[in-house]
Order: sequence, then structure tokens, then C-alpha cells
Amino acid sequence: MGGEHKENKNLAPEAGLPPVRIIRKGTAEWPARLKDLAGMPEELYVIGELPRDDVPSAAIVGSRLCSAYGHTQADAFGRVLAEHGVQIVSGMALGIDGYAQRGALTAGGKSFAVLGSGVDICYPRSNRKLYRDLAVQGGLISEFPPGTQPYSYNFPQRNRLISALSDIVLVVEARKKSGSLITVDFALDQGRTVFALPGRVGDALSDGCNYLIAQGAGIAWSPEALLEELAVKETMASYARRARAEHAKLLKDALPGLDASLTGKDGVLHYKQAELFKLPDSEADLSENAKLLLPHLSADPKGAEELNAETGLEPARIMDGLIELALSGYAEELGRGRFVRTK
Repeated sequence: MGGEHKENKNLAPEAGLPPVRIIRKGTAEWPARLKDLAGMPEELYVIGELPRDDVPSAAIVGSRLCSAYGHTQADAFGRVLAEHGVQIVSGMALGIDGYAQRGALTAGGKSFAVLGSGVDICYPRSNRKLYRDLAVQGGLISEFPPGTQPYSYNFPQRNRLISALSDIVLVVEARKKSGSLITVDFALDQGRTVFALPGRVGDALSDGCNYLIAQGAGIAWSPEALLEELAVKETMASYARRARAEHAKLLKDALPGLDASLTGKDGVLHYKQAELFKLPDSEADLSENAKLLLPHLSADPKGAEELNAETGLEPARIMDGLIELALSGYAEELGRGRFVRTK
């Protein structure tokens, strides 16, 4: 790679770790995710690797003093995303950061820590094993020269790099005033999608996440939600949305002149023209798909994934049955592919 990076023998990490590299802005190794963003550093110090430009990347951040719920969820999201090839970026802090990164490494995936100190300094010291594991199964990254101590004013600055090196940002437990919300502000300025893990109302550790959801952040109801956003695979929910769009097109094609009100801006089907279809006269006249689904619908909204788990029906059959039930007046779609029973 010649002049594109150099290994400075004076930048010596701990014994057994890869050497520190300096990656300069404008070189071939400079991360593509940083190229069009303002306020990025002129160089990065790296032990190990940088996140690959051609692989999806998710930042997972949250409270240092997390609950057992936050611990479990951070580990699960880190592990499942890594199992599907997603790179996990975080800050190697105590609590959520460390649990998410350990989950990713346990799954055999790659994880990268952006530090608020020089890359040759492990902070906190209690994360020494994680520090060493990240150096060989991902990377340690800092804009601060080796030897820089973990001063408190470095951490808000490093948070912008955590979000910048990611495609999406997930917040797992955060108080309403926390460093994680600083990362969210940077993420939004950088055009990144933000997700938050919902928590119990009144739980101080979930106040920040619930606030973000109220402000429009994506709901991290499972790792599948993030995988779908990253387009890593077609999940049940994405299949369901595609099926609904196809059904809407079929309905429009079947009814020449039908206006665009068939689907609203929210993507919800509106069944105003149902009377134009030959509908079942009774429950006994429903199709097999509709009959199998109807007992599983109630006043509580359910989506395709829940119905698949309960019935074992394939996504296409579920959507066929749901649309028939909606057209027949037995169900109503409340939004985003979730249906309730109406009679």
C-alpha cells in the first residue's frame, strides 16, 4: 500500500497485538462512510482493521450502568446481527457497549471500538480482555494520538465517529440525558437511521429510548427489525409489506379508474371499494387461509410474523388470508401490516 499508511515503530501497542497504523484522509484506506461527512478527523490511529465499506455496519450504544434487561438485549442484538454478517461498532465502555461487542465476538463476527483515548490505552481497564479480542477480531480506532489519556471531553467527540462508521445506530437503555443521545444527534446529522429498544414506562434507564421512539426513532422490537433495515435478508415483515403492495396493485388493476386512495401515505390499504368484489356471505364461505387465520385474530393487533409463528402458514398465504378477511369485514388493518378482528 506504500504511502497510503505507515507503521510507526514508535507507536507500540501491548505485546502480542498488531502494530498501530495511521490511516490518513484521502487515502485508499480511508473509510468510505466518512468521505462525505463534515467535521471528520484528518487521520485515524488503528490497531487491527477498519470496518469494511462493503459490509453492513451497526452501532450499538447505551448506558454504562445497565439493567439485566439491557445486558441481555445488548448481547442478543450484537450476537444475532453478527451472525448475519453485520459489523458491530461501539465504544468498548462498561455496560451496553461492552455486552454488545462481546455478543458479536462470541458469534464469530467482527466488532470495532472507537476509543476516547489513544488506541494504545485500554479504558476502562476492566475491559482488557475485550480490548485484546477486538484488536484481533475487528479493530481499535481513535482519532487521538497514542498516549492520549481518556479525558472526559474526548468522549462526545468520539461519539460522532461511532455513528459515522455505521449505517444504523441502536440505543439500548439510556437515560434522557446521556452520552448515547449525543451519539443519536450526530447520527441524525449524518443521515443515519436510529433505532431504540423500548422499555417500561417510568424506568429511568429506558426514558431516553422511549423518548427517542416518541420522536420517531425505529422500534427495535427484535434484531429482525435492524436486519430488515440493513437489507441483510428478506424478513417476514418485509415479505408481508411487499405482498401487500402487490395486492394493492392487483386491486387497482382490477378496478380501472380507482383513485390513489387505495393506499395512504402510510402504506395502509384502504378497502373502500370492497363492495365491488364478490365477498363471502358467511364465515363458512371464507377460503382455507382466511379460516385458519380468523381464530388467531383478536382486539390486539397482530402482524405477519406473529401469525406465522402461531399458524405455520407461509407469508403469501397469510397475506392472502388477511386481505380477504379485511375485504370481507372480518378484520381491519390498523397500520404497518397489523390486523385486528372486527367481527
